Amino acid sequence: MEAAIHSSLNAIFQRRAIRVFDPIEISPTLRDELLEAARLAPSSCNSQPYRLFWVSSCDSRRMVAQLCFSQPPAETASALVVAVVDIGAWRSTALGQLEWMRASGFSPEKIAEFERKSKLAQWFFLQGWCNLLGAPKWLAFRAINLFKIIGVPPVTRQGLFKWATKSTSLACKNLMIAAESLGLNTCPMEGFDARRLGRFLRLSSRDHEIVVVIAIGKKSPRHIDQPQWRHPLESTVTIL
Repeated sequence: MEAAIHSSLNAIFQRRAIRVFDPIEISPTLRDELLEAARLAPSSCNSQPYRLFWVSSCDSRRMVAQLCFSQPPAETASALVVAVVDIGAWRSTALGQLEWMRASGFSPEKIAEFERKSKLAQWFFLQGWCNLLGAPKWLAFRAINLFKIIGVPPVTRQGLFKWATKSTSLACKNLMIAAESLGLNTCPMEGFDARRLGRFLRLSSRDHEIVVVIAIGKKSPRHIDQPQWRHPLESTVTIL
């Protein structure tokens, strides 16, 4: 156990954004391990509000690299992962978990409780036309907050995207650390043509938003690590 912990910490400490990769083939088994690590990341209420696109074929990778402004990491990577927020995934997620609970032998009481919570949760996602439902929800939560400790959930479409981006980022970090642990390297990229890349991936402008594109491969000897600076702990962390 201790050796596994040290291995994980080493992967975190040695991870760097790699700008140039050597051409290698990522096997389907290795690919699935990386994606499984991302899939197991925690998410708010187990909502898993994201989709991951693994881009590895030559033609698709060339197109996505071009839409990432032909950055060297994108052009030399063995694969590109496009991480996409999906705020419309809540329906299929709720149904999938319900089917899993039934197949796993959960008690009828637990299943009924989950169904009840799922029906209530839909009001969390529904905004209504021109945010007609969002505005009253915001007013209601703010009124309750005057008298009670309570969080104000996202009540606008943009708020939902911001909420879902947090869970998507956790999945991306899992994937990047897993890649480092398995002898690969990564580079997260926020520079891309979101409109054209979304069209290429056939995304819905209503439910989807691209968060990041992650280049994956094997670091080339041509890559030179630049000096790394981070805020010292005392200026970043407050211990109470």
